[in-house]
Amino acid sequence: MSKRLTRHIVLIGMMGAGKTAIGSELARRLRVPFTDSDAEIEAAAAMSISEIFARDGEAFFRARESQVLARILAGAPGVISTGGGAWMQPHNRAMIAARGLSVWLNCPPELLWHRVRQRPTRPLLQTADPKGTLLRLLDERAPVYAQAGLEFLSQAGDSIEASATRLIAALAGADPTLIQELP
Repeated sequence: MSKRLTRHIVLIGMMGAGKTAIGSELARRLRVPFTDSDAEIEAAAAMSISEIFARDGEAFFRARESQVLARILAGAPGVISTGGGAWMQPHNRAMIAARGLSVWLNCPPELLWHRVRQRPTRPLLQTADPKGTLLRLLDERAPVYAQAGLEFLSQAGDSIEASATRLIAALAGADPTLIQELP
């Protein structure tokens, strides 16, 4: 039996929360497109996010991020993974609410740190104290992330497949009209 989404599923949360990994698996299972907004920005700019931050600054990046998000949201419903800071912009939250269900992938701080500590591709963590920066960002962002339509708690030891299974059940419980069975 085939499924159809009535709105986008938009994954939000901190870097390292699993938005791309879980989002890819979720889209595969639902047989809908998966779009990583950061990858779309990199493709459009023909440079990495780190390079965009270094050359043009965070404000420029956030403006491009909003433009790309608007373009993706204008398309057919699918699963979208956003950058960790995208949800912090009120206009992005409004765009997402109008076209989709926001899902906060809430991940314990130590698991986030374990996943991102060896990654030089995280421009906001290029500081003298990257772990402290990550924890500060999480403290600042968590109250705003909590405004999402659904909070999904990561469980230690969950595989991507197990997380996707739990998330599908949570989505069905949060909005029974989101995923429709087609004959």
